[in-house]
Amino acid sequence: MAIASSNSLFYIFGLGVTSQVVTTWGIILVLVIFSLVVTHNIKEENPGRLQIVGEMAVGGLRNLTHDLIGPVKGDRYLPLLGTLFVFIAVSNYTSLLPLSGRVTGFAPPTTSLSVTAALAIVVFFSTHFFGFKAKGIKGYLKHFVSPVFFMLPLLLMEELVRPLSLSLRLYGNVYGEHAVIEQLGHIVPIGLPLVMEILALLFCLIQALVFTMLTAIYIDGSTGESH
Repeated sequence: MAIASSNSLFYIFGLGVTSQVVTTWGIILVLVIFSLVVTHNIKEENPGRLQIVGEMAVGGLRNLTHDLIGPVKGDRYLPLLGTLFVFIAVSNYTSLLPLSGRVTGFAPPTTSLSVTAALAIVVFFSTHFFGFKAKGIKGYLKHFVSPVFFMLPLLLMEELVRPLSLSLRLYGNVYGEHAVIEQLGHIVPIGLPLVMEILALLFCLIQALVFTMLTAIYIDGSTGESH
């Protein structure tokens, strides 16, 4: 039986492929190609424009992680935090592409709860993996009963709520912003949608920043000293 969806563009082995999935594939392809091109022939002297752009992007992300969790942890967890930030930011900005939100066009992956939930699950398991790696099994599990044992249920509930909170926050904000702009385009087709899209340039970046900041805080808490 095919798993159908009203927004499916086509089907693969009975599974409906939506605009969000197609856009996700496109984003991954573009980012991979860009990374390969930038790192193909790195020059210390007279770097090309793409290399300069790549170095500026990495430098900015590195400074961000340093400000959030310090130089040591910032460099250690930069691959995960940087990847999350870039993917979410680019995903959000696809909402500004022509035909975005329509079945025949692009749809921001972050307007799908499945995508934001997948990102939150990655953060959830990464946080605990880094915690076990930094403290060892016994040391990491110990912080769930510190300072007293009866804190265990509350701390476990907090850990389970985190991915739900991360996914719903990102999904709700991006979906709401995207829906508002699309509806305003129908109501007031001249002027107002342009203003909203200009504001969306900042909004898309802020949502990626918030998700990355919360992830960094969770990782810092799981790998830091228990209090």
